[in-house]
Amino acid sequence: MKEIIELNADNIKSEHICCAISDKKCTDSYELKKQWLTNEFRHGYKFLRLNERAKVFIEYCNAEKAWVPIDAPNYTFIGCMWVSGKYKQNGYGKALLQKAENEAKALQKDGLVTIVGTKKFHFMNDTKWLLKQGFEEVEKLPYGFSLLTKTLRKTAPKPKFKACTELGETPNKNGITVYFTNRCPFSEYHVMNSLKEVATTRNLNLELIKLSTLEEAQSAPTPATIFSLFYNGKFITTDISVCMESRFDKTIEKFLKN
Repeated sequence: MKEIIELNADNIKSEHICCAISDKKCTDSYELKKQWLTNEFRHGYKFLRLNERAKVFIEYCNAEKAWVPIDAPNYTFIGCMWVSGKYKQNGYGKALLQKAENEAKALQKDGLVTIVGTKKFHFMNDTKWLLKQGFEEVEKLPYGFSLLTKTLRKTAPKPKFKACTELGETPNKNGITVYFTNRCPFSEYHVMNSLKEVATTRNLNLELIKLSTLEEAQSAPTPATIFSLFYNGKFITTDISVCMESRFDKTIEKFLKN
């Protein structure tokens, strides 16, 4: 197995962050994600990746500092986790997750927690795989999100979604509303460029809400703070590719049929 390295404030300028490595359109978004990571490193955020030019990485932090609307005191929150291409089926996912679990045990955490789609959502961790690794579903939202935990102390309280996520709706009932952060190097570019263009050509009202602080992210009406798109007030998708011309209409049409 190849070396896994940890990014930190000292090396992040010279190391890649896996996603959008070669996407020139997203250069500014890529740097914004690096800035976001640099700020979060001060709060104990961890970014581990394979020491290769590949998408093999895990992000995790104290759940109290996670940019998501959950209550999970003394848990470790697993953020983005991805193993792609030729590195799949080689034990890297388990190795990355084990590092997070080992650290949680060393810090005497009550367990690990993460947010997934009840069925796999784009830009979210693999639900089925995590369940096979000992995670269990402790709460489910009616519009498709689940909260998974792997308990390290059997008597520990179960994490839960915050009340702000209950309905999966936004106050704006006219057109498109998007909540996003710089937790992903793709989000800023596609929201501020691709989606704006799509909305303009279709004469759609567009409200963009960038969650710029921990408090804003923890009060969001969506568990998917990397990117969530709502249409006429209802949650639609976590898939950033919906911002692009080729995907937008199909996604909205599918939603309206259901």
